[in-house]
Amino acid sequence: MRSIALPAALLLAHPLACMAQSSPPQNRLDEVVVTANRVSRSADATLASVDVIVREDIARSGARSAADVLEGLSGVDLARNGGDGKSTSLFLRGTESDHVLVLIDGIRIGSATTGSAALQDIPASLIDRIEVVRGPRSSLYGSEAIGGVVQIFTRRGADGGFRPHAHLGAGNHHAFEIGAGARSGTDRGWLAVDASTRYTSGENACNGRPSPGGAGCFNFDFDHDGFRQNAASLSGGLALGDSGQVTAHWLETRGDNEFDGSTVNRAHTRQQSLGASAELRPAEGWRSRLSLGQSRDESDNYLDGDFRSRFDTRRDQIGWLNELALGDAQALTLGADWSRDRVAGTTAYAEDARSNVGVFGQWQLEQDAHRVDTSLRHDDNQQFGRRNTGNIAWGYLFPGQVRVTAAYGTAYKAPTFNELYFPNFGNPELRPERSRSVELGLAGGDSLRWRLAAYQTRISDLIAYDAALQAPDNIDRARIRGIELRADTRLAAWSLAGSLDWLDPRHLGSGANHGHLLPRRSRTHLRVDAGRDFGATRLDLTWRAAGPRYDDLANTRRLGGYATLDLALAHALDPAWTFKASLTNLFDKDYATAAFYNPPGRGLFFSIHYQL
Repeated sequence: MRSIALPAALLLAHPLACMAQSSPPQNRLDEVVVTANRVSRSADATLASVDVIVREDIARSGARSAADVLEGLSGVDLARNGGDGKSTSLFLRGTESDHVLVLIDGIRIGSATTGSAALQDIPASLIDRIEVVRGPRSSLYGSEAIGGVVQIFTRRGADGGFRPHAHLGAGNHHAFEIGAGARSGTDRGWLAVDASTRYTSGENACNGRPSPGGAGCFNFDFDHDGFRQNAASLSGGLALGDSGQVTAHWLETRGDNEFDGSTVNRAHTRQQSLGASAELRPAEGWRSRLSLGQSRDESDNYLDGDFRSRFDTRRDQIGWLNELALGDAQALTLGADWSRDRVAGTTAYAEDARSNVGVFGQWQLEQDAHRVDTSLRHDDNQQFGRRNTGNIAWGYLFPGQVRVTAAYGTAYKAPTFNELYFPNFGNPELRPERSRSVELGLAGGDSLRWRLAAYQTRISDLIAYDAALQAPDNIDRARIRGIELRADTRLAAWSLAGSLDWLDPRHLGSGANHGHLLPRRSRTHLRVDAGRDFGATRLDLTWRAAGPRYDDLANTRRLGGYATLDLALAHALDPAWTFKASLTNLFDKDYATAAFYNPPGRGLFFSIHYQL
């Protein structure tokens, strides 16, 4: 914790800097969000705790992947097993890494075997914006949305004719990236296409220090662990006069990832998201949307060049959503979802497919200073049966644009195929993990916009390994409490933003670990962003700090706190050409978010960008 004491003291000396939220645009109240309620609402009118990261901010940050974009956001904690491209776990508001629902353009992604999405495999260059909703959302989306929902939107077409763009960059560790694309659009339709490739020789993912069970990463291999990826996306839309539109999107990434391990140490991966939708307006005040989608998560695994295993998962999805305006003050949303998960590969699962049907309804009221959102959902799963979830939120706007909110919600997480059916390990009798959450919030401001939220989540039937059964079982419980403070403002010519998070994630299961902190979650996070234009040059600084954490539930393996500073510089050579330079982890801070794994060291990257 000593590593963050001095910077924290300097920030506390400046009240505005202490209040700022990560990257100014994350509190843009005029942004339209669709993830929180599954229908379009302004961030100001949404009662949920939402962050919106738009394309401009992603480009300024120098982020290489979706995981990089999300790092340090309020409520977000990442655990990385090495540098660029390595396995990354996201913990949202202290919940488990598989308690976060991840969508790409409305399509549910992630592995049905592990339960998590490979955010490190989604290139930042293909992302138009990201919406992060904190808090339970199972009443609208079903399984996985205990901690919240992260939705990634691919780049879209633009009005005003044909607009090509391209970039070329290089950096230390033999890093190289090239990408190109184009956007076009009229009042009749739009089209966008993007492609990129990136490579790095990497650093040694595992530090190889001995652990009680042997080497820290199960071997002593001090080589550089490289990463290579090719990615592309295509999206388009066609207007159906004044009555609606049809849209389609496709995103695919293929990676070659090296890492340290004794059973496998290389993987060829494929991530794909494919979807189409038709939106119609059958009558005044009625908007209906039918969507089809499929996602794939595939991995071929090798040890020193020899093939070892293959895991392929496929998720097919159909959704029907209807938004009905009930006068000027009320709106009703009714919908149904069908999904089917399938598993294939070299491992023989006792069951390799399951389907789920969900129906849901949402009622929204905005009357004078009051706002109410309430939703209910019923899921019928082929494996574990029926599950009901609900949410209710209330907000009141006081004079002076100060709003108070209160919310309560339930959520659940279905067991993964590995937990249920993995040979000699799975337990087909597992029940879904269940949660109950409550949140109180206060927000306001004009020149200084701010939000304060306090929440508590209780999770029961948590799945953990039961030594008596020699299999996973619903034997654990957890209680997570947290406080989030976020704000953004302008001070002279500077844009300032930041967040301060406090978290208390406790294990409440029986046994010696009762009351211990959940692993790989830091209890304190602080982030400050500052940006300023100097004529044709833009400078952005991001300072992140995190307190210590434990890597194990017994709380015996402590990982120290740390602070890092990133710089990004952009200089407009002319209206179409921009030179950029980024320096991450400026002081080459040595830290760990997962025991025995090295963090990304100092990174230097230069790039030239063309955009018409």
